[in-house]
Amino acid sequence: MSLFLFVFVFLLSSVSPSSSQQQPRNISSFSSLDSPWRPYQNRILLSPNSVFAAGFRPKPTSPNLYTFCVWYNISKTTIFWSANENSPVNRNDSLVITNTGQLRLVNSSSGVNLWPGPGTVSGTSNSTQLRLLDDGNLVYGSIWKSFELPTDTILPNQTMQSSTILVSKNGNFRFRNSKELVYASYKDSYWKTDNAFQKLDEYGRVTKENGDSVVTSDVGDQNLRRLTLDDDGNLRIYSFDTNLSDWTMVWQAVQEFCTIHGVCGPNAICVDDGQTQNASKCVCPSGFKPNTSQVNSCERKIPLTDPFNTKFLRLDYVNFSGASNQTDLVVKNFSICESSCFSNQDCLGFGFKFDGKGYCVLQFHQLLFGFWSPGTEMAMFLRVDKSETDQPNFKGMTSLLETTCPVRISLPLPPEDSNTTTRNIVIVCTLFAAELISGALFFWAFLKKYIKYRDMARTFGLELLPAGGPKRFSYAELKAATKDFSDLIGRGGFGDVYKGELPDHRVVAVKCLKHVTGGDAEFWAEVTIIARMHHLNLVRLWGFCAEKGQRILVYEHVPNGSLDKYLFQVGRIGSSRPGMELDPDAENPENPVLDWSIRYRIALGVARAIAYLHEECLEWVLHCDIKPENILLGDDFCPKISDFGLAKLKKKEDIVSMSRIRGTRGYMAPEWIKSDQITSKADVYSFGMVLLEIVIGVRSFEIQGSQMNSEDWYFPNWAFDKVFKEMKVEDILDRHIKNSYDSRLHFDMVDRMVKTAMWCLQDRPDMRPSMGKVAKMLEGTVEITEPKKPTIFFLGDE
Repeated sequence: MSLFLFVFVFLLSSVSPSSSQQQPRNISSFSSLDSPWRPYQNRILLSPNSVFAAGFRPKPTSPNLYTFCVWYNISKTTIFWSANENSPVNRNDSLVITNTGQLRLVNSSSGVNLWPGPGTVSGTSNSTQLRLLDDGNLVYGSIWKSFELPTDTILPNQTMQSSTILVSKNGNFRFRNSKELVYASYKDSYWKTDNAFQKLDEYGRVTKENGDSVVTSDVGDQNLRRLTLDDDGNLRIYSFDTNLSDWTMVWQAVQEFCTIHGVCGPNAICVDDGQTQNASKCVCPSGFKPNTSQVNSCERKIPLTDPFNTKFLRLDYVNFSGASNQTDLVVKNFSICESSCFSNQDCLGFGFKFDGKGYCVLQFHQLLFGFWSPGTEMAMFLRVDKSETDQPNFKGMTSLLETTCPVRISLPLPPEDSNTTTRNIVIVCTLFAAELISGALFFWAFLKKYIKYRDMARTFGLELLPAGGPKRFSYAELKAATKDFSDLIGRGGFGDVYKGELPDHRVVAVKCLKHVTGGDAEFWAEVTIIARMHHLNLVRLWGFCAEKGQRILVYEHVPNGSLDKYLFQVGRIGSSRPGMELDPDAENPENPVLDWSIRYRIALGVARAIAYLHEECLEWVLHCDIKPENILLGDDFCPKISDFGLAKLKKKEDIVSMSRIRGTRGYMAPEWIKSDQITSKADVYSFGMVLLEIVIGVRSFEIQGSQMNSEDWYFPNWAFDKVFKEMKVEDILDRHIKNSYDSRLHFDMVDRMVKTAMWCLQDRPDMRPSMGKVAKMLEGTVEITEPKKPTIFFLGDE
């Protein structure tokens, strides 16, 4: 009997409250009628759709302490709201609703109510309940909502106000006023958006207060999402991938991790390790060593006892971004910037940009938030004692790199003398004499042939024609091939084009050039350069004629004609603006309508060809006349650019007057009109206008002339407003194929084409990307940021 009682008492004592945690109990609401909610009871408050859950969760670092929080039920480790993150409770504390309707999270030792909110959260004792809604909002009646007191996360459809503040779980970072990220108590932000965030939706768009939006990499997919300020100081949007059963980062505010304040301590420089995303290391600059009393910080090796007995060490691409300790200046040269810092004993260093604009920044008191990045375009000069022997440990391309290594060469010892010396001398002399006689004979034969061909070249005027160049045709040959130039297939600023057939039955396009400057030598040199350019998307040059004052080029014939005949069909009244429609009965049946995939392939092929002319040729070439008429289409609609390399044969004023025939705006870049230096960026602008016409299907200058008389209207501006302000990309699409547009299939393609066109149409040449980058933007291999609105410019009437 005694043994039985002992076993019975032992079993009762083993049933502790903690054992009940193995049996979770789901509830739909919590009211004053329910018993106090204690952490060990493992009650789970579920939303009606079971997507969200709320309850007590143990702290990861302290399992005996609990917080009342809300999480995604599909990922129980993803806590997005907490009532008492900084004041956890123990297992004996409780959440209660009193008889008077007061919601209390009671700390049993102090009796303090830890539930967040202004003042006391009270309601009606019988009717007021704590519930979790389908959108993740924890509400107590109608008087308290967790969405109004966010912690470190914003959920879809949760409104952000200008007063909203997110705080990272470690308390080190804040997303302030829904628009800027700050570190701890510092006032300066390390990331800021022009317009405050307002709302995240489940499709991956964040609406801003001005109507613009930020989109994620998986925009359009309806997923579980959250906007979270992580403990590393970066603001990110996560999307739940059901295939991986995990959260995937689809957007982040700060792209360069080292620019986040607080990654490294005072005097240290943050450097991206280049291997792992969001991973870095803290490096001490020259003249400094690790500070043993502060993690990731540095201290001087030699203190500055005499500020004027110092020197500066140059650190390329290094910047210290502690703005409160900085003074920005605009100086005439580097020496003034250096002397401004040297004369002030509190100046610890200065930064200078070698771009001719005189940007100079002086650093005082502390060196904070240092980082290395080529994007800074600046060199930092740190003040150190003159006796410092350290050499700069951050070098860019400002000094020669040591790329040579010593090579030791040892020669073999000469052989010992032998009795065969005389015989060897005779053999060597005989061979030398034979080679000398053979060389003389070969030289005499070569000289004889040279004189013969030189006299022949002088007779036919070929002495200046480079070897290995294109075939030279006679005027009579081309006249016969084109049937006396009777089949005219095109006209252009450089001349007329005729169709012909050579004796070997090759079909050719014969271009008779007009107003060509320079003599025969210059013309032959340019023709030879053009003939050496080989690319899938360039029209091949087969030959030329320079005879009787004629300048004629012979090209391969491209059967489908130029792009303008397919984009600007007969019957198009105007553009896709309201009131402008297509007359389907008047459409040319011989030219089929190009679908979206063919248009994209044409745009990409043209971009690659121009990039080849700009960046890959041995002698880079500017086209200077990119337009749909100069883009020809092959049998499979493969695009081929014509008239490349001909700009050097015309003067700049001829090209300008030629382009003015096409309207007040046309395809010319602003620098043609401003008399600025013409660079490859002029071709980028022309390509941007052509790319926009490929999407919209109408000419830019015909829209203005036919429907709008206001000189303030500008084709790219109208397209920009439709796509990026009104978010109505369908309004600008070519009405020929607008009905075939599928937002899921074609949005990414059309979005890349429109964004790329807007970047190409920037007024300032330095704002436009290179053609190599344009091709990558269309391919989708580089990220395209939201472009700025193109600026309107006017041409003169002269």
